[in-house]
Amino acid sequence: MIEGTIKRICVFCGSNSGAREVYGEQARALGRAMAERGIGLVYGGGGIGMMGAVADAVIEARGEVIGVIPYALASKERARRDVDMRVVNTMHERKAMMAELSDAFIAMPGGFGTLEEMMETITWGQLGIHQKPVGLLNVAGYYDPLLAMIDRAIEEGFILSRYRNLFVASSAIDELFDLMRKFQPLESLVKWIELSET
Repeated sequence: MIEGTIKRICVFCGSNSGAREVYGEQARALGRAMAERGIGLVYGGGGIGMMGAVADAVIEARGEVIGVIPYALASKERARRDVDMRVVNTMHERKAMMAELSDAFIAMPGGFGTLEEMMETITWGQLGIHQKPVGLLNVAGYYDPLLAMIDRAIEEGFILSRYRNLFVASSAIDELFDLMRKFQPLESLVKWIELSET
C-alpha cells in the first residue's frame, strides 16, 4: 500500500481558491485522505487558497504538516504559524527542500507557480535527479488541456513516448494513490544519452 512506502507527499497547488468550489473541496479531501493513510504533507507554507485548504484538512485530522516558504512570500501568502515551518531565502531553495523532504509529489489545480513546480519535478524525474512518483489530481478536468499538449509534444517528437510514464494522472484521489503506489521509475534521460553515445 502507498502508506507503507510513502511517508510524505509534496502537494503543489494554487495560493488562490479558483473559480469553482470543487477545487477547495478536493484540496480538503486530499488532505483528509493523506492523514487517514498516515502520509504527511509538505507544501508551500501558505494559509490561503488551495494551499490553506489542504493544510487545514491535514491539521484537523492531526496529520503531519511541513511548510516551506521564502522570506519574501511569508506575509503575502500568510505563512502559517501552527505547522512545522521552514523559511528559506529563495524559490530555488524552497523547491529543493520540498523535494528533499518528500517521497512523492501531487499537483492540484493552480497557476504559473504550480505549473512550473510540477513540470520541473517531472523534468527532474526525466533527468534521474529523483525517482519519486509524480501525480496530477485532475480536478474537474483542469489538466485535460495540459495532458493533450503533452500528447501533442510526443506526437511531434519533442518528448519520447516512454517519458509519458514519468507521471500519473486521475480525477479521483483513491485511484491516483493507487497509480502512484504502482509507479515504476524509468531509466533516466542522462543514462539513456550516455548509452546512445557509446
